[in-house]
Amino acid sequence: MKKYLVIGNPIEHSLSPLLHNYWMKKYCLSGSIYEKRKIEEKDLENVVKEIKDDKIIGVNVTVPFKRLIIPFLDKLDSTAMKTESVNTLFKVKNKVIGYNTDREGFAQSMRDLFPELNDSMIPAMQGKNIFILGAGGVTSSIIDALQHEGAKIFLSNRTKKKAEELKKKYGEVEILDWGKRPSTCDIVINTTSIGLTKDEKINIDFSDCSGDKHKLFYDLIYNPKETSFLKEARLRGNNTMNGQRMFLNQAICAFNLWTNVTPEVDDEVIKLLDK
Repeated sequence: MKKYLVIGNPIEHSLSPLLHNYWMKKYCLSGSIYEKRKIEEKDLENVVKEIKDDKIIGVNVTVPFKRLIIPFLDKLDSTAMKTESVNTLFKVKNKVIGYNTDREGFAQSMRDLFPELNDSMIPAMQGKNIFILGAGGVTSSIIDALQHEGAKIFLSNRTKKKAEELKKKYGEVEILDWGKRPSTCDIVINTTSIGLTKDEKINIDFSDCSGDKHKLFYDLIYNPKETSFLKEARLRGNNTMNGQRMFLNQAICAFNLWTNVTPEVDDEVIKLLDK
Protein backbone atom coordinates (compact mmCIF):
# COMPACT_ATOMS: atom_id res chain seq x y z
CA MET A 1 0.00 0.00 0.00
CA LYS A 2 1.40 3.40 -1.03
CA LYS A 3 0.43 5.89 1.66
CA TYR A 4 0.11 9.66 1.33
CA LEU A 5 -0.82 12.19 4.03
CA VAL A 6 -1.76 15.75 4.76
CA ILE A 7 -0.57 16.89 8.19
CA GLY A 8 -1.73 19.90 10.16
CA ASN A 9 -3.47 21.15 13.28
CA PRO A 10 -6.40 21.68 12.84
CA ILE A 11 -6.89 19.20 10.02
CA GLU A 12 -10.60 18.27 10.12
CA HIS A 13 -11.47 20.84 7.43
CA SER A 14 -9.00 19.48 4.86
CA LEU A 15 -10.51 18.14 1.63
CA SER A 16 -7.14 16.89 0.37
CA PRO A 17 -7.99 13.19 0.97
CA LEU A 18 -11.24 13.58 -0.98
CA LEU A 19 -9.41 15.14 -3.92
CA HIS A 20 -6.29 12.98 -4.06
CA ASN A 21 -8.13 9.70 -3.52
CA TYR A 22 -10.46 10.65 -6.40
CA TRP A 23 -7.48 11.27 -8.66
CA MET A 24 -5.75 8.06 -7.55
CA LYS A 25 -8.84 6.07 -8.48
CA LYS A 26 -9.34 7.95 -11.76
CA TYR A 27 -5.76 7.37 -12.89
CA CYS A 28 -5.74 3.72 -11.78
CA LEU A 29 -3.09 4.15 -9.08
CA SER A 30 -4.18 0.99 -7.31
CA GLY A 31 -2.82 0.33 -3.87
CA SER A 32 -2.53 4.06 -3.09
CA ILE A 33 -4.35 5.84 -0.29
CA TYR A 34 -4.29 9.43 0.97
CA GLU A 35 -5.23 10.24 4.58
CA LYS A 36 -5.17 13.19 6.96
CA ARG A 37 -3.35 13.20 10.26
CA LYS A 38 -3.61 15.72 13.08
CA ILE A 39 -0.17 16.10 14.64
CA GLU A 40 1.73 18.17 17.17
CA GLU A 41 5.05 19.94 16.54
CA LYS A 42 6.88 17.12 18.35
CA ASP A 43 5.65 14.67 15.66
CA LEU A 44 7.29 16.43 12.69
CA GLU A 45 10.62 14.60 12.87
CA ASN A 46 8.87 11.23 12.96
CA VAL A 47 6.75 12.08 9.89
CA VAL A 48 9.94 12.81 7.94
CA LYS A 49 11.44 9.53 9.20
CA GLU A 50 8.37 7.67 7.93
CA ILE A 51 9.02 9.09 4.45
CA LYS A 52 12.69 8.15 4.63
CA ASP A 53 11.70 4.62 5.68
CA ASP A 54 9.19 4.39 2.76
CA LYS A 55 6.23 4.06 5.12
CA ILE A 56 4.82 7.21 3.51
CA ILE A 57 5.39 8.21 -0.12
CA GLY A 58 4.31 11.85 -0.07
CA VAL A 59 3.03 14.42 2.40
CA ASN A 60 1.22 17.74 2.18
CA VAL A 61 1.92 20.17 5.02
CA THR A 62 -0.62 22.72 6.19
CA VAL A 63 -0.97 25.16 9.11
CA PRO A 64 0.91 25.66 11.34
CA PHE A 65 3.85 23.53 10.17
CA LYS A 66 4.97 25.00 6.82
CA ARG A 67 8.05 26.58 8.39
CA LEU A 68 8.44 24.32 11.40
CA ILE A 69 9.01 21.26 9.19
CA ILE A 70 12.09 22.74 7.48
CA PRO A 71 14.81 21.81 10.04
CA PHE A 72 13.98 18.12 9.64
CA LEU A 73 14.37 18.04 5.84
CA ASP A 74 17.46 17.17 3.81
CA LYS A 75 16.90 19.71 1.05
CA LEU A 76 14.49 22.40 -0.21
CA ASP A 77 13.49 23.27 -3.74
CA SER A 78 14.31 26.82 -4.87
CA THR A 79 10.84 28.23 -4.13
CA ALA A 80 10.67 26.65 -0.68
CA MET A 81 14.15 27.98 0.05
CA LYS A 82 13.24 31.52 -0.99
CA THR A 83 9.87 31.64 0.78
CA GLU A 84 10.97 29.52 3.76
CA SER A 85 7.66 27.72 3.41
CA VAL A 86 7.06 24.04 2.60
CA ASN A 87 3.75 22.41 1.75
CA THR A 88 4.84 19.21 -0.03
CA LEU A 89 7.31 16.45 0.91
CA PHE A 90 8.79 13.75 -1.31
CA LYS A 91 11.84 11.49 -1.14
CA VAL A 92 14.36 11.65 -4.00
CA LYS A 93 17.53 9.52 -3.88
CA ASN A 94 17.05 8.86 -0.16
CA LYS A 95 16.74 12.58 0.63
CA VAL A 96 13.46 14.01 1.92
CA ILE A 97 12.92 17.22 -0.03
CA GLY A 98 10.59 20.06 0.86
CA TYR A 99 8.73 21.70 -2.01
CA ASN A 100 6.56 24.78 -2.24
CA THR A 101 3.61 24.40 -4.62
CA ASP A 102 1.60 27.14 -2.86
CA ARG A 103 3.30 29.94 -4.79
CA GLU A 104 2.35 28.51 -8.17
CA GLY A 105 -1.06 27.55 -6.82
CA PHE A 106 -1.75 31.17 -5.87
CA ALA A 107 -0.27 32.63 -9.07
CA GLN A 108 -2.37 30.28 -11.19
CA SER A 109 -5.51 31.16 -9.22
CA MET A 110 -4.95 34.80 -10.19
CA ARG A 111 -4.46 33.77 -13.82
CA ASP A 112 -7.71 31.80 -13.58
CA LEU A 113 -9.45 34.94 -12.34
CA PHE A 114 -7.80 37.15 -14.97
CA PRO A 115 -7.47 34.89 -18.06
CA GLU A 116 -5.74 37.63 -20.03
CA LEU A 117 -2.69 37.35 -17.78
CA ASN A 118 -1.29 34.12 -19.27
CA ASP A 119 2.19 33.78 -17.70
CA SER A 120 2.28 37.26 -16.17
CA MET A 121 0.17 38.97 -13.55
CA ILE A 122 1.58 42.43 -14.30
CA PRO A 123 -1.32 43.87 -16.39
CA ALA A 124 -3.86 43.22 -13.62
CA MET A 125 -1.59 43.99 -10.64
CA GLN A 126 0.19 47.14 -11.85
CA GLY A 127 -0.51 49.98 -9.45
CA LYS A 128 -2.94 47.97 -7.31
CA ASN A 129 -3.04 48.21 -3.52
CA ILE A 130 -3.07 44.70 -2.09
CA PHE A 131 -3.84 44.22 1.59
CA ILE A 132 -2.73 40.88 3.04
CA LEU A 133 -4.08 39.70 6.38
CA GLY A 134 -1.81 37.28 8.22
CA ALA A 135 1.89 36.44 8.20
CA GLY A 136 1.82 32.66 8.51
CA GLY A 137 3.60 30.02 6.46
CA VAL A 138 1.66 30.61 3.24
CA THR A 139 1.96 34.42 3.27
CA SER A 140 5.53 34.46 2.00
CA SER A 141 4.36 32.49 -1.06
CA ILE A 142 1.70 35.13 -1.78
CA ILE A 143 4.13 38.03 -1.39
CA ASP A 144 6.74 36.27 -3.50
CA ALA A 145 4.22 35.76 -6.31
CA LEU A 146 3.16 39.42 -6.23
CA GLN A 147 6.43 41.15 -5.41
CA HIS A 148 7.60 41.88 -8.95
CA GLU A 149 4.17 42.62 -10.41
CA GLY A 150 4.05 46.35 -9.69
CA ALA A 151 1.56 46.13 -6.83
CA LYS A 152 1.80 47.96 -3.52
CA ILE A 153 1.62 45.39 -0.71
CA PHE A 154 0.28 46.15 2.76
CA LEU A 155 0.56 43.51 5.48
CA SER A 156 -1.09 43.15 8.87
CA ASN A 157 -0.80 40.36 11.42
CA ARG A 158 -2.04 39.91 14.97
CA THR A 159 1.58 39.33 16.05
CA LYS A 160 3.33 42.31 14.47
CA LYS A 161 6.79 40.77 14.81
CA LYS A 162 5.97 38.08 12.23
CA ALA A 163 4.88 40.72 9.74
CA GLU A 164 8.08 42.67 10.34
CA GLU A 165 10.13 39.53 9.65
CA LEU A 166 8.48 39.26 6.23
CA LYS A 167 9.19 42.94 5.56
CA LYS A 168 12.88 42.32 6.28
CA LYS A 169 12.81 39.51 3.74
CA TYR A 170 10.82 41.18 0.97
CA GLY A 171 11.44 44.88 1.53
CA GLU A 172 8.64 46.56 -0.45
CA VAL A 173 5.93 45.81 2.10
CA GLU A 174 4.15 48.31 4.38
CA ILE A 175 3.24 46.98 7.85
CA LEU A 176 -0.01 48.04 9.50
CA ASP A 177 -1.18 47.43 13.06
CA TRP A 178 -3.82 44.70 13.34
CA GLY A 179 -7.25 46.27 12.92
CA LYS A 180 -5.93 49.04 10.69
CA ARG A 181 -6.18 49.03 6.89
CA PRO A 182 -4.93 51.03 3.91
CA SER A 183 -7.03 54.03 2.95
CA THR A 184 -7.68 52.30 -0.37
CA CYS A 185 -7.26 48.64 -1.29
CA ASP A 186 -8.10 46.89 -4.55
CA ILE A 187 -7.54 43.33 -3.36
CA VAL A 188 -7.81 42.04 0.22
CA ILE A 189 -6.35 38.57 0.85
CA ASN A 190 -7.05 36.66 4.06
CA THR A 191 -4.26 34.17 4.75
CA THR A 192 -5.21 33.66 8.41
CA SER A 193 -7.17 30.73 9.84
CA ILE A 194 -9.90 33.13 11.00
CA GLY A 195 -13.03 31.73 9.42
CA LEU A 196 -12.35 28.01 9.77
CA THR A 197 -14.73 28.10 12.73
CA LYS A 198 -18.27 29.25 11.99
CA ASP A 199 -19.01 32.93 12.61
CA GLU A 200 -15.37 33.90 13.33
CA LYS A 201 -14.87 37.47 12.15
CA ILE A 202 -11.82 39.52 11.26
CA ASN A 203 -13.46 42.76 12.49
CA ILE A 204 -11.87 45.25 10.10
CA ASP A 205 -14.18 47.90 8.68
CA PHE A 206 -14.54 47.74 4.89
CA SER A 207 -17.90 49.52 4.76
CA ASP A 208 -16.53 52.20 2.41
CA CYS A 209 -16.06 49.44 -0.20
CA SER A 210 -19.82 48.93 -0.48
CA GLY A 211 -21.15 48.54 -3.99
CA ASP A 212 -17.72 48.29 -5.59
CA LYS A 213 -17.72 45.07 -7.63
CA HIS A 214 -14.16 45.76 -8.78
CA LYS A 215 -12.74 45.20 -5.29
CA LEU A 216 -11.73 41.59 -4.75
CA PHE A 217 -11.90 39.89 -1.35
CA TYR A 218 -9.95 36.63 -1.52
CA ASP A 219 -9.97 34.13 1.34
CA LEU A 220 -7.47 31.26 1.12
CA ILE A 221 -9.86 29.14 3.19
CA TYR A 222 -11.87 26.82 0.94
CA ASN A 223 -13.81 24.86 3.56
CA PRO A 224 -16.19 26.35 4.58
CA LYS A 225 -16.86 27.57 1.07
CA GLU A 226 -17.96 31.01 2.26
CA THR A 227 -16.39 32.40 5.43
CA SER A 228 -17.88 35.38 7.24
CA PHE A 229 -15.12 37.46 5.58
CA LEU A 230 -16.43 36.52 2.12
CA LYS A 231 -20.10 36.67 3.10
CA GLU A 232 -19.74 40.24 4.33
CA ALA A 233 -17.90 41.19 1.12
CA ARG A 234 -20.60 39.57 -1.04
CA LEU A 235 -23.33 41.41 0.85
CA ARG A 236 -21.43 44.67 0.31
CA GLY A 237 -21.46 43.99 -3.43
CA ASN A 238 -17.75 43.20 -3.77
CA ASN A 239 -16.15 40.50 -5.90
CA THR A 240 -15.19 37.42 -3.85
CA MET A 241 -13.10 34.29 -4.28
CA ASN A 242 -12.38 31.48 -1.86
CA GLY A 243 -9.26 29.32 -1.78
CA GLN A 244 -10.61 26.48 -3.90
CA ARG A 245 -8.66 27.41 -7.07
CA MET A 246 -5.41 27.82 -5.16
CA PHE A 247 -6.08 24.54 -3.33
CA LEU A 248 -6.66 22.72 -6.61
CA ASN A 249 -3.67 24.26 -8.37
CA GLN A 250 -1.20 23.46 -5.60
CA ALA A 251 -2.63 19.94 -5.39
CA ILE A 252 -2.10 19.39 -9.13
CA CYS A 253 1.59 20.27 -8.68
CA ALA A 254 1.98 17.95 -5.68
CA PHE A 255 0.17 15.04 -7.35
CA ASN A 256 2.34 15.39 -10.44
CA LEU A 257 5.48 15.47 -8.30
CA TRP A 258 4.54 12.24 -6.53
CA THR A 259 3.08 10.26 -9.46
CA ASN A 260 4.32 11.93 -12.66
CA VAL A 261 0.63 12.30 -13.62
CA THR A 262 -0.90 15.75 -14.23
CA PRO A 263 -4.49 15.38 -13.00
CA GLU A 264 -7.42 17.11 -14.65
CA VAL A 265 -9.81 19.42 -12.82
CA ASP A 266 -13.07 18.21 -14.35
CA ASP A 267 -16.71 18.76 -13.41
CA GLU A 268 -16.60 15.75 -11.09
CA VAL A 269 -13.77 17.30 -9.06
CA ILE A 270 -15.71 20.55 -8.63
CA LYS A 271 -18.87 18.64 -7.64
CA LEU A 272 -16.83 16.59 -5.17
CA LEU A 273 -15.44 19.68 -3.41
CA ASP A 274 -18.76 21.55 -3.49
CA LYS A 275 -20.71 18.84 -1.63
